[in-house]
Amino acid sequence: MDSPFSAYLYRLRYIDRWSLMWNTRKESVAEHSFFVAALAHQLCTIANEVFGRSVPTERVVSLALFHDVSEVFVGDIPQPVKHNNEKLRSQFHLMEREASERLVQAAPQPLRAVYRQLLVEPDPELYRWVKAADLLDAYLKCVTELAAGNREFTVARQQVQASLDKLGMPEIGYFLEHLGPSFEKTLDEMSLLTGEDE
Repeated sequence: MDSPFSAYLYRLRYIDRWSLMWNTRKESVAEHSFFVAALAHQLCTIANEVFGRSVPTERVVSLALFHDVSEVFVGDIPQPVKHNNEKLRSQFHLMEREASERLVQAAPQPLRAVYRQLLVEPDPELYRWVKAADLLDAYLKCVTELAAGNREFTVARQQVQASLDKLGMPEIGYFLEHLGPSFEKTLDEMSLLTGEDE
């Protein structure tokens, strides 16, 4: 039987993020998903290699890669709308859950149990790493927009920074200290850093 599961995933490239804000460069949900997965990998690696934890990196990365797939049906709902009040937020969560279940049903039967665990029933303890990576990606978007002279992201940066601080994760602090500053540099400035010793 023909399954549209993968074809739906590819449509994430048509859904723009940050739709209520002026952007120097548009970003799709597909791009965002890649970067959240990459950041989740880095945060887990920092946790394991720097702080001696035992976070299952590959599992977290899989969750991150699929964390916004429901948006193929519901779109990217802007933060000020989604979090306007608790009633709205709960309705959006329900809508996203139903969209995720619809996507699971679009997968071939033998694959559904695997994708249900990723899309509909993710492990909350592992998902906190995805949430951290998701917020970190939003923060880095704000940083790069501000570095390009776009003041539209000034308040968003402060809000996302406050949300990151609330997570209380030392891995985020490590990332921002060691990997974050380059996001405000030009390509030539970054090139000067390449090959430097610690």
